[in-house]
Amino acid sequence: MMAVSRHADELAQGARQLDVELTEAQQVRLLAYLALLIKWNKAYNLTAVRDPDEMVSRHLLDSLSVVPFVAAGGADWLDVGSGGGMPGIPLAILFPERRFTLLDSNGKKTRFLTQVKLELKLDNLDVVHARAEAFQPERPFAGIVSRAFSSLEDFAVWTRHLGDAETRWLAMKGQHPADELGALPADFRLESANALAVPGCQGQRHLLILRRTL
Repeated sequence: MMAVSRHADELAQGARQLDVELTEAQQVRLLAYLALLIKWNKAYNLTAVRDPDEMVSRHLLDSLSVVPFVAAGGADWLDVGSGGGMPGIPLAILFPERRFTLLDSNGKKTRFLTQVKLELKLDNLDVVHARAEAFQPERPFAGIVSRAFSSLEDFAVWTRHLGDAETRWLAMKGQHPADELGALPADFRLESANALAVPGCQGQRHLLILRRTL
């Protein structure tokens, strides 16, 4: 119980530092998601972060750091290479009025994501077990987000068909990837590069927002 209380305090304080307003129900859901992540990680290897005390900052608060950029976007979002559900699940909890599709090619991870959807009753969440290149949605997404998924070039090439000229591609990165930006496909441009200050995270964090030009 002490760990749960400590995680709750860290989450609440970190959210305030990020200027993200959490309702009590959202905080309860985020902590329930964290508990499931800790439980399933032992068998499913969902994340390389093994210490539960690190997961609040490295996973929950890191995911919440992009909330203002998602708030400025449309209603239909795709989390590519979602893995253990970051940032898609925290974002789905924060934005119940929007739809989030979590895409991953690893069957164990999509089984975990489906379990989270059921246990947390996230009706605005869809889980898809497929490779990004093979996924064929009915319509383009308003926003496509990735967190440590691939190089910017691969992110753009593998998901090009999932968006259009109105789509915003959000790539969550560590250090500013100048070399990766130089390798962007000709039909993509950098709209903005944003340094993120994630409470409790020591390393650099950046969010790069891309657009298609053709």
